[in-house]
Amino acid sequence: MELSRDERESFLAESHVAALGVAAGDHRGPLVIPIWYSYVPGGLPWILTGAGSSKMTLIRAAGRFSLLVHRTEPTTRYVSVEGPVAETAEGTSALHRAMAGRYLSGEALDRFVAMAEVELADHVVVRMRPERWFTADLGSTA
Repeated sequence: MELSRDERESFLAESHVAALGVAAGDHRGPLVIPIWYSYVPGGLPWILTGAGSSKMTLIRAAGRFSLLVHRTEPTTRYVSVEGPVAETAEGTSALHRAMAGRYLSGEALDRFVAMAEVELADHVVVRMRPERWFTADLGSTA
């Protein structure tokens, strides 16, 4: 059963680890890799990645990417969203804290942010303008 707009946006806003997919060029399948992401219903999904990473190189070349999140309990549900890059900007400590705060808390969050300021200083934020959504709840009877 396909999810409604509100259901898909609410599900995407939950703290899942996404699979990022981006075209990897001729004669190759897409790069598909787990990644933290953030999303607020009605907004633009965003990721943080190294400015010179292979992910960013491929995103720049393709001009677009996909995110897929899923769960298996209490029902199998997924949301996939795909679209062009809407904006790329320099990452900041505040963005690292906001992203990591979706997945970590307390001392673990503080340690991650301190590490990010040193080791992930070259990160950029990449925002997507959603164009296509694919959704399902395979256990829903509604």
